[in-house]
Amino acid sequence: MNGYVLLLLLYAGALIALGILASRSVRAAADFFVARRSLGAGRLFATLLAANIGAGSTVGAAGLGYQFGLSGWWWVGSAGLGSILLALVVGPKLWALAAQHGFYTVGDYLEYRYGRTVRGTIAVILWVGSLAILAGQWIAVAWILDVVAGVPKPFGCAFGGLVTILYFAAGGLVSATWVNVVQVIVKLSGFALALPFALGSVGGWTGLRETVLAQDAIGSPYFEFVGFGLDRVLAYCLMLVPSFIASPGLVQKVYGARSAQAVRIGVGANACALLLFAFLPVGIGMAVRAAHPDLAHRELALPVALVSILPVWLGGILLAAIFSAEVSSADAVLFMLSTSLAQDLYKRFLRPEASERELLRVSRLTATVAGAFGILLAIMLPSIIAALSIFYTLLSAALFVPLILGLFSTRPRERAALMAIALALVVTAGTHLAAEGQGIAGLPPIAFGLLASFGAMLPALLRPGR
Repeated sequence: MNGYVLLLLLYAGALIALGILASRSVRAAADFFVARRSLGAGRLFATLLAANIGAGSTVGAAGLGYQFGLSGWWWVGSAGLGSILLALVVGPKLWALAAQHGFYTVGDYLEYRYGRTVRGTIAVILWVGSLAILAGQWIAVAWILDVVAGVPKPFGCAFGGLVTILYFAAGGLVSATWVNVVQVIVKLSGFALALPFALGSVGGWTGLRETVLAQDAIGSPYFEFVGFGLDRVLAYCLMLVPSFIASPGLVQKVYGARSAQAVRIGVGANACALLLFAFLPVGIGMAVRAAHPDLAHRELALPVALVSILPVWLGGILLAAIFSAEVSSADAVLFMLSTSLAQDLYKRFLRPEASERELLRVSRLTATVAGAFGILLAIMLPSIIAALSIFYTLLSAALFVPLILGLFSTRPRERAALMAIALALVVTAGTHLAAEGQGIAGLPPIAFGLLASFGAMLPALLRPGR
């Protein structure tokens, strides 16, 4: 058996065992959905950082470092900037409302603020998009396993999916937070150890600079913080900052905090960690550029570092870190998908009288069924990683303006919120298609969707208050 595969099997078994062990304290839906609102700053930090460091923040960021150099920092760095706003402004307000009114999902907040129709509309958008995003995470697992160990795609998808389902469905947010603590330690350790080894293999920073500058068509912008241009920096910020403020998976984890202070500290520490972590995969990608300048695809940078540059023992740790990144992001997606199906569909529309224990059973069932569909979708689709960004972009565009404005004004009502959601979807998708995903005038499609969404709610904001 390939040593990498054996390592992953042992590591995956440990994650599943920890998730099942933690689930022994789960007795009701409040445990599964919001961990009894008991998360201190430390566990909140770990579960948010685990969700935020996924395939895009590792494989994708290393690819950006490979192609663009130091300015690839802005991909993960923009997520850190959004997390700062979540920590200081949005998160404490949402937590206070959730604690006061017993919210479990973002849908609970939207119905409280705007009405049942808005809740149902966002829930449908979330279900469709989240299933595709979930499949995308497991395709990423399969791709990495294929590169490093020759594991066929169906087995790779099933392996990643089953690990996530088993530890998450057992205990929901309670299990996920404890598993996420281990995953974060492995991620940070793996990448922190890998960067100096990768740089050392090409002669350190000086050797890296000399080698890369000697290559064709690169030049000094490769080593500049905004080397790929201010327009791309702005595009990343506009695309990612709203996503990391309004993501249902992140907001619902914030609901699980024990206090507003825990939100500020935990989410704030997550933001700082993202701002620092952003340098690690980018630096590894830059080292791979010096050693292997002719890769067919930039996303191969991290797998190539794993098998060609790093010593075997460190390659194994980095593989565990990459696997952790992808399954922890998958559990965050499974979290928002299964809880929304159970609370926003089953509890709200099918069985309003459902007890806490019944809702817990339904939550576990929906997590299992949704995960199974995600595995099947991942196996059937050839490659959807690059295309999946539009699903998350559409979800963020639809949700961001109604969620944020609802915290600061009571004037916009249901009709304005529905119009904002509709315009955000139409304008974002239309711009994406018209510009072939490239945006217009340096601005990404979501920028136009957010502007249209805000415009739809502006008349209500300007209306005299009652």
